[in-house]
Amino acid sequence: MVHIVDFELQKTNIDGLALVRMKQVTDDRGTVREFFRASAFQNAGYSLPPFTQVNVTETRPGGVRGMHGEAMTKLIAIAHGTAYGAWVDTREGSPTRGEVFQAELEPGVQILVPEGVCNGFQSTGETPTQYVYCFTSEWVPGMQGVAVTPLDADLGIRWPLPIDVDNRAQISQKDLDAPTLADVLGQ
Repeated sequence: MVHIVDFELQKTNIDGLALVRMKQVTDDRGTVREFFRASAFQNAGYSLPPFTQVNVTETRPGGVRGMHGEAMTKLIAIAHGTAYGAWVDTREGSPTRGEVFQAELEPGVQILVPEGVCNGFQSTGETPTQYVYCFTSEWVPGMQGVAVTPLDADLGIRWPLPIDVDNRAQISQKDLDAPTLADVLGQ
């Protein structure tokens, strides 16, 4: 039997941030996911510049990455495993500046992240999570961006697994030392 899930784009509480369900076709052999179709995004009101770089990270269970907001739009997806994601709007002049969105991520779910919105996640499965980033600009050292510590209590992020701040395999010193949201917003 064939099961089809159609493309669906849901707006979130952060302006421009969208949760996307990829078109998927599943049968007895497995699943085919349509990773990207420009016309589907355009029909939903999102016109994206072309992607110029694609990265894949593999993160051990319990590992946390983020919160980073570079000067580029990102389309993010899980290729393997599961994750808990969090995003915070740090954009100057944004009507949703300071807002946080959280979601569970698995293969078939994507997040469209506008430039200046910080992205972070925790690998939550029993195996490493493969996280795919499609960027609209190539990353270069010193690129403009912002970071917020993922452990800022004011963000209200409910990381599903305990985080050992002394374990560099779980969280980097750079992410621990990043400023709080209040510091970034100048409050």
